[in-house]
Amino acid sequence: MAAGALLLLRRGSGGRLRLSAFSAQGGRSRLFFLRGLVSSNSRSAEDSWLKSLFVRKVDPRKDAHSNLLAKRETSSLYKIQFHNVKPECLESYNKLCQEVLPKIHEGKEYPCTLVGTWNTWYGEQDQAVHLWRYEGGYPALTEVMSKLRHDKGFVEFRRERGNMLLSRKNQLLLEFSFWNEPVPRTGPNIYELRSYQLRPGTMIEWGNYWARAIGFRQDDKEAVGGFFSQIGQLYMVHHLWAYKDLQTREDIRNAAWHKPGWDELVYYTVPLIQEMESRIMIPLQISPLQ
Repeated sequence: MAAGALLLLRRGSGGRLRLSAFSAQGGRSRLFFLRGLVSSNSRSAEDSWLKSLFVRKVDPRKDAHSNLLAKRETSSLYKIQFHNVKPECLESYNKLCQEVLPKIHEGKEYPCTLVGTWNTWYGEQDQAVHLWRYEGGYPALTEVMSKLRHDKGFVEFRRERGNMLLSRKNQLLLEFSFWNEPVPRTGPNIYELRSYQLRPGTMIEWGNYWARAIGFRQDDKEAVGGFFSQIGQLYMVHHLWAYKDLQTREDIRNAAWHKPGWDELVYYTVPLIQEMESRIMIPLQISPLQ
């Protein structure tokens, strides 16, 4: 067959399948016919044969992507919470959180730390975002939740908080092995949370590309943390960045395009994305990330 030929499978008269090749010059040569009466059995066989032409064979992976992409030297589990607050209650909500969340963060009996807490500035309005770390993974999460259920002060906090919310959701996350560990930093800073809904089955590809891409975004120490979901909305990736202000963000992002290789990595990662969202967030006074 000539190079650049295009295969076309059509059903002809009598139910026969005809496979023809069209050359780049527009000529057509008939290759062969598939004979047979039209029946449910023959159509099923024909469909299977046709799929075999176009379906890519994928080798099964030998390990979960969480084991391949997450940090092995730590067993930390992260929880991100998104709270949509009634507009008239946002000030009261922030005040309540600033009274209660530090007690959990500082409590020795709770194997967890508050990584950061913010209000969304640009993006979905009247929204609070909290990021927690559980040292020890799922057992630590279970221990904290069990203790809080028996804490009368926290139970009252949840009741009062619930009256201020329109909706809420959370996700359990692991951190990418190649990203920075999110540690407290001084401010003032604004934070950008870029959230990506990936196509199912593409997490390994994303990790492979971003293991290289993160090297282009370290010069100004803006990379705070990178996470992928385990429970909740799946195939979700969150990248957390810190900037002095919006103009600094613009300058840093534009500078990345002048580094050889950045454009190629963007080119290959974009097809992996189904949906993406950017939030610009302002930290609360109690946030370790300022």
